[in-house]
Amino acid sequence: MIKINEQVIDYLQQLIDQNIIPGARVAIINATQEEEFQLGNRIAIPKRESFSQKEALYDVASLTKVIGTVPLILQLISQHRLQLTDSVSKFLPEWQSPQVTVRHLLTHTSDIVGYIPNRNFLSAAELTAGLLGLRAGDKLGQVVHYQDVNFILLGWIAESLTGQSIQAAISDRILRPLHLPNATFDPNSSPLDVIPTELDSRRGLIVGQVHDPKTAILGEHSGAAGLFTSLADLTIVAKWLLGQTSYPQVVPDELITACFVDQTPMHSNSRSFGWDLRQERTGNYIVHTGFTGPLMVIDRVNQRALILLTNRVNLFSTRQEYKQYRERLTQIFMQTKKD
Repeated sequence: MIKINEQVIDYLQQLIDQNIIPGARVAIINATQEEEFQLGNRIAIPKRESFSQKEALYDVASLTKVIGTVPLILQLISQHRLQLTDSVSKFLPEWQSPQVTVRHLLTHTSDIVGYIPNRNFLSAAELTAGLLGLRAGDKLGQVVHYQDVNFILLGWIAESLTGQSIQAAISDRILRPLHLPNATFDPNSSPLDVIPTELDSRRGLIVGQVHDPKTAILGEHSGAAGLFTSLADLTIVAKWLLGQTSYPQVVPDELITACFVDQTPMHSNSRSFGWDLRQERTGNYIVHTGFTGPLMVIDRVNQRALILLTNRVNLFSTRQEYKQYRERLTQIFMQTKKD
């Protein structure tokens, strides 16, 4: 048994006991060893319900960015249909800040500013026009500012090149070639249990529908969220990122390796292609999270990964509070070594 597993599971059980999360599905990969765990309940509100199946689909929110949109953009770059230095305006002429490039969007260094009134209550056409009406601020290429709009714009760029909606392109060009058994943008067509997210005053208990309000409006034209996926799917993705498997027809190996290298224009060593880039003594590792609760930590140097699926929004914990708990989990995973 690996001590790291015990500490991770103990900490997650504390979060469940403290009503921070209702439950969790976890995978821990250590070189050739892999273990999965299930803790707590599928939901806690409106009432506690036990998990009903071995596998389940979770709304993974912003993990969509790095599981779907990033690989698709890297694929288009490998096919020489897109370059990191390309202006967004080359593909989206309505966009009024031509100095913003594909690299800026991928690394969240676009510093996009502006305000869209009543954003969550607009039609798809109105929200699209509002997003295209935003502009780059005076910190372009100088600071990292994580924004969904970066990946919505990347999705629209991909649509202009593929002739498909971004979610259809991800399904056809990334999810299926990776042979992910359950990942989908259409959870209601899946035989798996779909884990509800929030009990919302306007929408009721959200189940089988994307939680993110912008993606709920934009539908298949959002590359920022919308993916529902399982632990089995994310384990396959993690092994791919660890270099344990190779799918060069999806994304060349050298571009997967580039996800572990600083890609920011100002060389801040804080973001790669989509991923939060971290450093430890032995080298870089990458992290990404989702608003609904999930987490992926990929440590390629030490050949290990942590995958967490949970629906923290079901218990209404504040985003900032939960971010601190999830960051603590990341540090427990990274600091604990094998016996």
